[in-house]
Amino acid sequence: MSARLIKVAAFYLVLGVTMGIVMGITHQFVLAPVHAHINLLGFATLAIVGVIYHAYPAAAQTRLATAHFWIHNTTLPIFMVGLGFALTGHDGFLPVTVVGAMGAAFGIVVLAINLWRNVGPLRRGPSLSVPSARAVV
Repeated sequence: MSARLIKVAAFYLVLGVTMGIVMGITHQFVLAPVHAHINLLGFATLAIVGVIYHAYPAAAQTRLATAHFWIHNTTLPIFMVGLGFALTGHDGFLPVTVVGAMGAAFGIVVLAINLWRNVGPLRRGPSLSVPSARAVV
């Protein structure tokens, strides 16, 4: 699950950076909120969750993890498409935006529940002791 999340996050990173470059070149920033949400909910959130699941593999193997993955990755695109259209004057897409946003928020709640239930202290292996340096006379 962790590798899948990081790969999907990389897709969102490319998409978000491309949007930012295009907005900068064209000086058209009306879609800046879409750009920000793609970078934060798409790249940053999924990459962080991928790293968390790598550190806590038991949390990655739950039904909640699978549910979060699918809820997040189906509702975020709906949210972004709706928001993009709403921001460009298509008010009819506001309900799509709301449904996508609420779905994404629900996915985050599922993630939080999974983390609260399945993430505990890291178990570290035996530490390596480093001998102290002493001058040899």
